Amino acid sequence: MILDRLFERARRKRGRIVLPETGDPRIVEAARRLREERIADPILPGDPASDPRIDHYASLYPGNPKIAARAVRKHLFYAFMMVKAGDADALLGGVAMPTARLVEAALMTVGLAPGIKTPSSFFLMVLGERVLVYADCAANVDPDAHALADIAIASAASYRALTNEEPRVAMLSFSTKGSAKHARVDKVVEALAIARARAPRLAIDGELQADTALVESVARKKLDALGEVAGRANVLVFPDLDSGNIAYKLTQHLAGARAIGPVLQGFARPVSDLSRGASVDDIVATAAVLLAQRESIGT
Repeated sequence: MILDRLFERARRKRGRIVLPETGDPRIVEAARRLREERIADPILPGDPASDPRIDHYASLYPGNPKIAARAVRKHLFYAFMMVKAGDADALLGGVAMPTARLVEAALMTVGLAPGIKTPSSFFLMVLGERVLVYADCAANVDPDAHALADIAIASAASYRALTNEEPRVAMLSFSTKGSAKHARVDKVVEALAIARARAPRLAIDGELQADTALVESVARKKLDALGEVAGRANVLVFPDLDSGNIAYKLTQHLAGARAIGPVLQGFARPVSDLSRGASVDDIVATAAVLLAQRESIGT
């Protein structure tokens, strides 16, 4: 149902999404479906050198003008500059390139959203009518407390944009409210304090074990007061990439969840990565999610 809603929202706004990996048949087929199903207007960029906008793109590229002139003639950077210039609303890639390359190009072109220093990723996990955001499951290996706070704030914005519901963010750990003592627990506690200071209206709590975050009966046994989050969290922020990546794959393959992503977040414009094993269905679904993200960053 969440995908149906996202597809309908995309059809009403009919955004323009640039797909730079034009040599991959999955991208070509996904572009055809996006156009035919009126989800988005796909852009498959051609030769940058013949585009009359190339000098304008170079003028928008940060840094040395000579470096800019060379950079925007590279296919990937040219595609990103289409987004920065407003000639496309979003960029989706990654079926034929490493995540690191796409993230590096995004940082050098569209840059990060205000207040965010750490780009991250999330998966939209669909379990029947229950929709959760898992973050970060693909980008940051061992984020420090400040990075975890960035991930939490960006993930909350993504959840709100995609579902039109208020996020309830759980900062996950192997400990619940001091039940264990360890430096890794301290990191989560510090991240919670940073996030609360930066986003005082956000419903966020921690450190919480996963069952305490998700199951109200468990939360009542472990906590004196539940607050807004415990027992009914809808955004799960994992303390490291090990736990996040393992958790989303277990939820996907054992619980039968639909895992949509990874979707990048924290950038000034909607841009995202794809798994190199992504199917056409995955590309189309991620495109709808990415276009809905525009609302979280005001584009």
